[in-house]
Amino acid sequence: MKIIATNKKATFDFFILDKFEAGIALQGSEVKAIRAGKVNLKDSFVKIVNGEAFLFQAHIATLATTNLHYKPDEKRPRKLLLHKKEIDKLFGKSQVAGMSIVALKLYFNARNKAKLEIALAKGKNLHDKRESLKEKIQKREIAQSLKEMQKLR
Repeated sequence: MKIIATNKKATFDFFILDKFEAGIALQGSEVKAIRAGKVNLKDSFVKIVNGEAFLFQAHIATLATTNLHYKPDEKRPRKLLLHKKEIDKLFGKSQVAGMSIVALKLYFNARNKAKLEIALAKGKNLHDKRESLKEKIQKREIAQSLKEMQKLR
């Protein structure tokens, strides 16, 4: 599994409750652009529209070698390929107040298919975000002190 892009902001802004793997319907040179790493998932989210899941605000840049007459929109909505039961489960749980569906990471699986890991998430409050920052700083300090202890030996 080769991870292409991750959404670090999602884990900071949301509590991750349930994860799903979805395929993506891509056009033209988008697969080559993904392989080149020209992807940004920072503000992306998933919506269920008419019983189908779509990824919004994910930026997949066009390559310089792409034909000038055929350049798909970089931020267009992309259809996600999920089973009907998964879509129904996501739709039912996302209707609860404070719940969202966010994109976590984009990767190529063992069969070289582009997959998107999405998650059902609940938004964090400001004090929860502060706790996350404190934990992150503590982990960094512990890692640094362990590294210094290794050097002294």
